[in-house]
Amino acid sequence: MALQLIINILALIVTLGILVTVHEYGHFWVARRCGVKVLRFSIGFGKAVKTWIGKDGTEYVIAPIPLGGYVKMLGQEDTSVESESSVPDSQKHLSFASKALWQRMAIVAAGPIANFLLAITVFWIINVAYGLSGTAPVLANVLEDSPAYTAGLRAGDEIVAVDGVQATIWQQVTMQLLARLGETGDLLISAIPAGQSGPQDYRIALESWQSNTAEPNPIGSLGFVQYEIPPVIEGLVADGAAERAGMLAGDRIVSVDGAPLTGWLQWVQRVRASPELPLNIVVQRDSSMVSLTIVPQLTEAEDGSQIGVIGAYVQEFDLMASLPPERLREIHYNPLSAFVPAVQETWDKSVFVLDSIKKMVIGLISVKNINGPITIAQVAGETASYGLEVYLGFLAILSISLGVLNLLPIPVLDGGHLLYYSIEAIIRRPVPDRIQAMGLQLGLLLISGVMVLAVYNDVSRLL
Repeated sequence: MALQLIINILALIVTLGILVTVHEYGHFWVARRCGVKVLRFSIGFGKAVKTWIGKDGTEYVIAPIPLGGYVKMLGQEDTSVESESSVPDSQKHLSFASKALWQRMAIVAAGPIANFLLAITVFWIINVAYGLSGTAPVLANVLEDSPAYTAGLRAGDEIVAVDGVQATIWQQVTMQLLARLGETGDLLISAIPAGQSGPQDYRIALESWQSNTAEPNPIGSLGFVQYEIPPVIEGLVADGAAERAGMLAGDRIVSVDGAPLTGWLQWVQRVRASPELPLNIVVQRDSSMVSLTIVPQLTEAEDGSQIGVIGAYVQEFDLMASLPPERLREIHYNPLSAFVPAVQETWDKSVFVLDSIKKMVIGLISVKNINGPITIAQVAGETASYGLEVYLGFLAILSISLGVLNLLPIPVLDGGHLLYYSIEAIIRRPVPDRIQAMGLQLGLLLISGVMVLAVYNDVSRLL
């Protein structure tokens, strides 16, 4: 536990350190190219751990709290005539305020742009080093009475498109489904039925789909079963319903109430739907068939619904080793061909992040999906333990999120400054200081509220 905590903290520091450095360097690089004197380049907040003066005269600072950073430029706040006197006449040409409007806009926009360029670079590295790999979106099963089953999808069908967007691996299906969270309307699934060669269209009606769900499960909520996990018991919870009924570790569940059982997820669904109701099951124990009756205990799920549990967990299963070769999909890129898909993926995920923000604002999806530093630390630690490819993918997505968030037209963010400069371009003069001050207070209040909500969500997940 202590080791995992240390890994999470280190992963958070490294991850945010990379993102903040790239973001602030974007501002710094363009400012220097526009002839602005940079006074300080700081990574992190708090009392400085290390400072030094570069040959360019800039003070470089490393601080211990890796939740942000800043680039301080000469005359950066000199937007009014009264404040321009704070810059010596000999250095006015090096002042941020003295630069043309387009230069100031370029300097402000450079931070988010740097984050997008980082994402493109990371996706390019992943494409060149690893390629695109995954498993074919073939349905191992479709749960009865689920939306997908009602629409006509069945086990063995292969999904080839979602809402008209081609999908060749399960990850692409998931991303397209995530884009529909909170929406009402028809979801169009194109799939090739088992044993056939041509695709058919299936429509699934959505209504405020998973709008109040803290941890959306688009695949499972539709009734899709990606992989069949053998229903073999690994272990039992002491004095749980399964142990009291006589179930043993190693038992393989064969049937429930006379109906054959195809996989573990089907078993879980049946148990959850049967609190305090007897289930007559047959298990294979070594070479014998044993009949048992289990009564799932009533408990309350996170969403407040009443479900059944039996106190048993599934045996570990090597999924990749069990799949036939034709179900594995791999696409390899050379350094040149890897660029276009890297740009496309960055664009697609940027649109997805922006769309998700819009849905939260108008209430289509739950604000419980907002994550804070604790969750970021956990995910960063987990992805780092999974390998470099997974961690790099997480880093790219986080960089995209940072870029999109900073472009929102909220004062104190880069997008807020760009909004002011856009207004200045229209009215031919800077936005009055009084208006900017009011906007700053409103922006700080809004950002502070979001941060409090994010930390609250983090703590709630831990509890």
